[in-house]
Amino acid sequence: MTPEELAARLAGVRERLAEACTANGRRPEDVLLVAVSKFQPAEAVAAVAADGQRDFGENYVQEALEKRAELAADPVARDLRWHLIGHVQSRKAAQVAGAFVLIHTLDSVKLADALERRLAVTGRLQPVLMEINIGAEPQKAGVMPEAAQALGEHVLWACPHLALRGLMCLPPVFDAGEAARPYFARLRRLGEDLRSKLGIAMPELSMGMSGDFAGAVAEGATIVRIGTDIFGPRPAKGAAPVA
Repeated sequence: MTPEELAARLAGVRERLAEACTANGRRPEDVLLVAVSKFQPAEAVAAVAADGQRDFGENYVQEALEKRAELAADPVARDLRWHLIGHVQSRKAAQVAGAFVLIHTLDSVKLADALERRLAVTGRLQPVLMEINIGAEPQKAGVMPEAAQALGEHVLWACPHLALRGLMCLPPVFDAGEAARPYFARLRRLGEDLRSKLGIAMPELSMGMSGDFAGAVAEGATIVRIGTDIFGPRPAKGAAPVA
């Protein structure tokens, strides 16, 4: 895809996001757009960055680190804000801790402790979101809603180098528009409950992708993660990028 095509797609997403915000009495600047660049070549990221996009989300740790290294010399792309939005294995905590502006997928005490051990050495503070298995699907990652308070309490009491900023979810339905909205509403209500019980602000709700972000915005999303509508269909993992 050419830089001009990417620019047009990004502009279209920004316009639709602004419309969704306005329709729900919200300010567009209060909802952060994270461009999901999973499997996309570094050149595509650089092209989208040239159009002013600063926040990018990656699913895989190694791919994210390699892409960042490739872009390190690019004056437009070297200061981007990178989000980790995929599942993190605790054995990779040393690579992840402090390397991302926000980790969206904290889902266990084991991972929290692994991140904390690394951060205690470096002295850095790592903002995180709890990934909630909002549909209680056994095959998916994420902490079950009923266990979220216990994980939040562990982070507050035992992990001083983790800053719990809010919640994230992937609804059971994919690219299904309004069908996902009840799950977004459920995450919002859980966030409100946890804020009260934990006594912290937790302002962020990371929810909504290309096919359902309007419903997520209506239910209070503060971060939307959009890949396909910006970059087009993702190439298969390991496939050579199309020129």
